[in-house]
Amino acid sequence: MALRLSFRRLYATARTPRANCTYSRYASSVAAALKDSSLFQDVKDSIVRESSLATPDPSSSSKTAGLVNSQLPYMVPTYVRPPPMFERGKGCYMWDVENRKYLDFTAGIAVNALGHCDDGMATVIAEQAQQLIHTSNLYHNPYTGLLSKQIIQLTHATGGMSTATRTFICNSGSEANEAAIKFARKVGKSVSPDKPKYEIVSFHNSFHGRTMGSLSATPNPKYQAPFAPMVPGFRYGKYNDVEAIQELVTEETCGVIVEPIQGEGGVNVATPEFLSALRKRCSEVNAVLVYDEIQCGLGRTGTFWAHAGHPKESHPDILTTAKALGNGFPIGATIVNDFVCQHIKTGDHGTTFGGNPLGSRIASYILSRLSSPEILGEIPAKEQAFRQHFAALQTRFPDHIAEIRGKGLILGLQLNSDPTPIVTAARERGLLVITCGTNTLRFVPPLVVTEAEIAEGMGILGDAMESVWSKGETVEGTKGQQEVQ
Repeated sequence: MALRLSFRRLYATARTPRANCTYSRYASSVAAALKDSSLFQDVKDSIVRESSLATPDPSSSSKTAGLVNSQLPYMVPTYVRPPPMFERGKGCYMWDVENRKYLDFTAGIAVNALGHCDDGMATVIAEQAQQLIHTSNLYHNPYTGLLSKQIIQLTHATGGMSTATRTFICNSGSEANEAAIKFARKVGKSVSPDKPKYEIVSFHNSFHGRTMGSLSATPNPKYQAPFAPMVPGFRYGKYNDVEAIQELVTEETCGVIVEPIQGEGGVNVATPEFLSALRKRCSEVNAVLVYDEIQCGLGRTGTFWAHAGHPKESHPDILTTAKALGNGFPIGATIVNDFVCQHIKTGDHGTTFGGNPLGSRIASYILSRLSSPEILGEIPAKEQAFRQHFAALQTRFPDHIAEIRGKGLILGLQLNSDPTPIVTAARERGLLVITCGTNTLRFVPPLVVTEAEIAEGMGILGDAMESVWSKGETVEGTKGQQEVQ
């Protein structure tokens, strides 16, 4: 960026004639001076570099920068964003306001499972927007109950949460987890009215949300410290540590919340033994087991729920979902069994917007697509395509790529150094990827991504890695923009 600015300043200066000097004489003298300077070489290198990039980050004089700078003063600075501004998308691609095309392997952080601007979803939105958008939960509408029933039926039909009976519809993943935490607390008070039973157990490297309850279940000092003290009664354990469960989950535990695959924490996959041990211990102490499948559920692993395929004996009492449920429309859900539901009474929880007719009808359509064999049946082959490309990259850059993790289309590439330069170099070549955990590249593309698009993206990623690790290209990253959900 600095080189671009230097070049523009030099170019502008060269165009401005001095008094008593002709433009041509002045331009010649500037060029002569530049030839003898290191700056001239830097400018030349910058021009060569930008000409080789498909989508170099917009300059400070671009249309994008003008729009961003006019808007940022009015926005609370909760995010650090890279320079491009996106205005449209289709399938696995997005275009910025400069009309430059990017292949999107982020899917809005695992949200756009059907890709951008799915035609069927657009039709549903248009139709329902002309019928009824919102009623509040003071009244019935045709779609909230229908969606709730559909979620339960699909969960049973696809081998997930065998005891699922009812659904609470809300607006986001944080809200879904907040409801789960409240429900667990209510169960604890109900089953143990005379003794303390209010502790919630979660695990290091987890991410459960930003509201105070869900944030208290997210043991990351970076997120928690500015808002301390947290809600009391939260305990944290080591993920996949079976031996520690006995002491971690006690008679005072009312609930345990865990991601079958940690997304934000680094694409860490829970072992079957760990989930089974949690289920067994929760049953022993009469605590609620919550599976947070907000990022890893709804087809992303190749099964409708990430825990499907695990023995029924390890299934949860509560299952939370969001993200892909609306494919970009804000909606979430908390699925419970009868053990939980019998302790929830009218007035214990609520939502103004949750379950509105528009959101519920959209989610119903999304579920019908994400549960289809056409999508689920192709996930294993797409995972293998990614893994083959990852293995080739690991062979190509053995000193930089340490490990490949994940399942289905939630995959992580563990690097031995900060991935920010790779993210930037990939973006400037037309590929969007994000990070997670510590030095991990995260791949959560739309589930409709094709193997040709996977190959295209991996080719761009390889070029980006080559430019940073082999050629020593200096790129300007935007550190921090990938760290939040």
